[in-house]
Amino acid sequence: MKTLLKSEKLILRHQPGKGAWTYHLVIPGTKDIQGSWGEMKVSGTIDGYEFKDLNLAPVTNADKMVSVNGTIRKAINKSGGDEVIVTMYMNSDNKLSSKDQLLDCFNDAGMLKEFKALPNDEREEIITTILSQPNESRLEQKIMDVVRKLS
Repeated sequence: MKTLLKSEKLILRHQPGKGAWTYHLVIPGTKDIQGSWGEMKVSGTIDGYEFKDLNLAPVTNADKMVSVNGTIRKAINKSGGDEVIVTMYMNSDNKLSSKDQLLDCFNDAGMLKEFKALPNDEREEIITTILSQPNESRLEQKIMDVVRKLS
């Protein structure tokens, strides 16, 4: 898990009429985290209240947000404008991060021999393309595309 915040003071924001986002926290330093809605999950604590698998919501050209629902607000006895202490971790998505892990995937699919038979420049392009995907879902799709091509 990647630490996003460690005992940081944040303001619980209140914006009426924003549905689930009426109460939220803006998470500093998250502008450049790649991912779309539902793919970025965070866990941690807000004023000691433990939460798991909340969505980190993308915001165009800004830091991401986390909605703070009524259950959490009631447990911490806080409302809009109040200061909270937040510790937050980006949940691990088990995304492949190395060439060796990718080759293990091709081996598990029974396609390592076929992959290694490709010209070196084509293999390197495939590896670079797959490992550069922004999330696990897209990475899996690219791997499946290559496996289908090799079979």
